[in-house]
Amino acid sequence: MPLYPAAPNAPSPDVLIVVATPGEAAHLRDLPARVIVSGVGPVAAALATAHALMAAPARLVISAGIGGAYPGSGLRPGDLAVSSVMIQADLGAWDGAAFLPLDDLGLSVLPDGSHGAVFPAWTHARAVAARAGAALGPALTLGGVTGSAAQAQALERRYPGALCEGMEGAGIAHAALLAGVPALEVRGISNPVGPRDRSAWRIPEALAATRRGVQAALAVMADG
Repeated sequence: MPLYPAAPNAPSPDVLIVVATPGEAAHLRDLPARVIVSGVGPVAAALATAHALMAAPARLVISAGIGGAYPGSGLRPGDLAVSSVMIQADLGAWDGAAFLPLDDLGLSVLPDGSHGAVFPAWTHARAVAARAGAALGPALTLGGVTGSAAQAQALERRYPGALCEGMEGAGIAHAALLAGVPALEVRGISNPVGPRDRSAWRIPEALAATRRGVQAALAVMADG
C-alpha cells in the first residue's frame, strides 16, 4: 500500500516530470506530460513530487534537468545521462575518513522496511538510453554541489560508474517509491563535476539534451 495514495477522481496523466527551475520547465511544457517545478534540492523535490502524486496519479515520474558529469564518465557538455539507479550520495555518516552508507549503519529511508539510499530506476531505463543515444549509469544526488576535483574523484570511487550529479533525483525517486510509481532521472550535461568554472557551462546544449531524454522516455512509455 503506497504511503502517499493518489487523490480519488483526480485526472490521470501517464507521466509526471519534475524539474528544479522554471527555466528547465520552459523547455518541456509543450510535451504530453504534466510538468511541475519543485525548487532546488532533494527535500523540495520530494515534497513537490509527493504533493503532485497525491493530487493526480501517474504511471512514471521523471526527474529531469541539467547537471554535471563525473570525470570518469566520459560525458561532455551537451551529452545526456539516463539513470540506472538514483543514489542520495551524501546520506550516511562519516567515521573519520570513511563514509558509511545507511545499509552499513543498519538504518533505512523507509519507516517500516529496509531500504538504503539507492533507488531503482524504471525498468525501461536501458531502452530510454538507447533511444536517446545516452549513457546509462548511476545518477548521484547531493544536497551541496561538488566543488573540487578531489571530491569528485572520491565520489567516483565510492560509487563506481557514476555518470552525473544533480540535487533532486533521489528525492524524487524516494517520493515515487512511497507512492508505488517507477522513477527515472535524465540529466543533460552542462559542465564537469569539480571546480566551478561558469565559463565552461553549456546550459542551452544541456537543456536540449534533457528534452531529448524526456522525449525518449515518453516514446518508450507510448510503446507500452
